[in-house]
Amino acid sequence: MPRCQAGFHSNFPELMTVKKDQMSISNSEPRTTDAPAKEHSTALRAGSIGVLGILFFVLSAQAPLTGIVGASPLAAALGNGAGAPGAYLIVGIVIVIFAVGFVAMSRKIQANGAFYAYVTAAFGRKTGAGAAWLALLAYNTVQAAMYGLYGAAFSGLLASIGLEVPWWLLALATMAGVQVLGSLNIELGARVLALLVGLEVAILLLFGFTVLLHGGGPEGISVAASFSPEAIGAGAPGVAIMFAVASMFGFESTAIYSAEAKDPHRTVARATYLSVGVISVFFSFISWMLVSYYGPSRVMDAAGAALESGDATSFVLGPMVELFGPWAGVVAGILLVTSLLAGIIAFHNGINRYLHSLALRGSMPAVLARTNRHRAPAFAAWIQTATAVVLVLPFAILALDPVLTLFSWFSGLAVAALLVLYMLCSVAVVSFFRRERAGAQLWQTRIAPVLATVLLAWVLFLVVSNFTALIGGSAETATALLAAVPVVFLAGVLVESAIERRHHAATLGHALT
Repeated sequence: MPRCQAGFHSNFPELMTVKKDQMSISNSEPRTTDAPAKEHSTALRAGSIGVLGILFFVLSAQAPLTGIVGASPLAAALGNGAGAPGAYLIVGIVIVIFAVGFVAMSRKIQANGAFYAYVTAAFGRKTGAGAAWLALLAYNTVQAAMYGLYGAAFSGLLASIGLEVPWWLLALATMAGVQVLGSLNIELGARVLALLVGLEVAILLLFGFTVLLHGGGPEGISVAASFSPEAIGAGAPGVAIMFAVASMFGFESTAIYSAEAKDPHRTVARATYLSVGVISVFFSFISWMLVSYYGPSRVMDAAGAALESGDATSFVLGPMVELFGPWAGVVAGILLVTSLLAGIIAFHNGINRYLHSLALRGSMPAVLARTNRHRAPAFAAWIQTATAVVLVLPFAILALDPVLTLFSWFSGLAVAALLVLYMLCSVAVVSFFRRERAGAQLWQTRIAPVLATVLLAWVLFLVVSNFTALIGGSAETATALLAAVPVVFLAGVLVESAIERRHHAATLGHALT
């Protein structure tokens, strides 16, 4: 997570660009004594990625097929049944409102990171560091969660053709491949993700439009059955909204790539709104077609039966097989694996750039700011891969179920951490524009961020209240995971405070000599 503020040192032009009218915030200045040595390059490849490239990184992080296969049966069975598509739409509206302030900040502060940069601009280094550590917690844990589900899905796929390979071995082997890809230029990564995302979106749209053209299932197609207030409010709508949030976050990663974007002032804003709009409509449409296929009166029972069978994927993959034949199940199974792989790659790239930016600002070891001949943050990539190994390996050593523990626990933790960050970012928008009024519009800098803060607080309450359902674990496990959020935030603040004291002492020592 990058730092963002005005008055950046000229040695760090790639980190952030601030508009001329932005106020200077002294505590955001880079610590030049901790800067990377000049003989090592720290520059990323500027102007190398456009709106569509960033969009594919974001959609990959959201893993559309994984989101539908993983969240829709839970939202329907444990939430509000036929009203689940409406829950996706509500979450999309909340995210759009949040994005208004987020985009306003991105136009003022162009940095290869979002939360850390924006929170630092509003509240200073220490609070920004807390946000940085929370974001690193969220992104590293959600990537580790994806490795768990990826390993299990890939192992199951190989078992279907007679090959028995442990899930953890597949996960570790993939980490090596992701490490190599993350060290290459970002355009290559964008092309790989475009292919993977395109395939998974294509098969879901094929299913959706086939159901639509056939007029739905036994009960036809009904808008009111899924999108009316009565339908959305039926059952346990809070649970449905919680699972919708879990499958849709990641759009904020658009700002991570601003240092490498073509015309970042426009690119980040366009990519953010486009990703939010696309994913909201997409999830609502596909889940609506699932409801239509089963029938509004039967979908909750069908989703519940899939969960009880131990194979929740059958809720989505079963209808595909019935509509298109056995080949669809095989292809969808393969695409589920590639969907997770795309998400893993996207989070790897995003985390690398947060570490790179933190190192440029002196809040991480300077070596993490170094880039290779492809201008990729290769040293940060090694640290990210090592972190993934540390997070995943204990689950393999203890022989824990990778889906019921690694995937479920860390996904829930990531959702809670990101919701806190969304709220903190919205408050930061209001605080920042109270001082920086030039060009500020009331809706973008006051009304939307305040409304987003209230709505996000409500969603966070739903998540915390239903956290055991989200992670599928015990109350003790839920408490331990939730406690990690404030602990990690505080750790970031304390470490930054120690760094500032050390820097101040060093500066004072130089002044006295």
